[in-house]
Amino acid sequence: MGDAPRYKRILIKISGESLAGEGGHGIDPAMVDFVCRQMKRLHEAGVEIGLVVGGGNIFRGFKASKSGMDRVTGDHMGMLATVINSLALRDDLEQMGVPSRVLSAIEMDSVCQRFVAGRAIAHLQKGRLVIMAGGTGNPFFTTDTAAALRAVEVGAQIILKGTRVDGVYSADPEIDARAVLFSEISYLDVLSKELRVMDAASIALCKENNIPVLVFNLHIENNLYRAGLGEKVGTLVH
Repeated sequence: MGDAPRYKRILIKISGESLAGEGGHGIDPAMVDFVCRQMKRLHEAGVEIGLVVGGGNIFRGFKASKSGMDRVTGDHMGMLATVINSLALRDDLEQMGVPSRVLSAIEMDSVCQRFVAGRAIAHLQKGRLVIMAGGTGNPFFTTDTAAALRAVEVGAQIILKGTRVDGVYSADPEIDARAVLFSEISYLDVLSKELRVMDAASIALCKENNIPVLVFNLHIENNLYRAGLGEKVGTLVH
């Protein structure tokens, strides 16, 4: 395929845990570099990039609620963790020469701009990479749902979901050695088989708005770059 991108505008979703690297917690500068280098290449290829990152490497509200913390409080703390990750990614991208903006669902004007769909689209059209932080701004919603929502709002053609496995399997490949990797699968099959690709709300939102989701292994060199160009990587949910 070469370096001619298939998509004009994409939404990348990565977990907070993916930024922790081998340490499993916090932010690993080497992993941030690994992700940002590939986004830089996509940016240079002319792809407009929106990014949603989780906060699980710093704090997980749902897990804290299981230990007795109020769920709303925990979720708000998790949203703030996504802002920390977003700022780290923006700093690395800017140092690489990629103009980037962080737009947050939670107002914090001294740190970043408030997310407004029109503002995000304007930044994308001006060649800036837009990192959309703070989840949806509401408790009880995952960053997967936030990614689906933001993809719809900014008109992304596809969601690229980076994970630690090669795509969507019939079962958890880390538990079941007989799990089969799908090259393609429908939204309805994901929902009916209860496959853990994204939560049901995000898959339903993608289905309603006809936004495909490409699930791939983020940790393999150049996978993110190849996926952003439209090459066959991982599993396509459509």
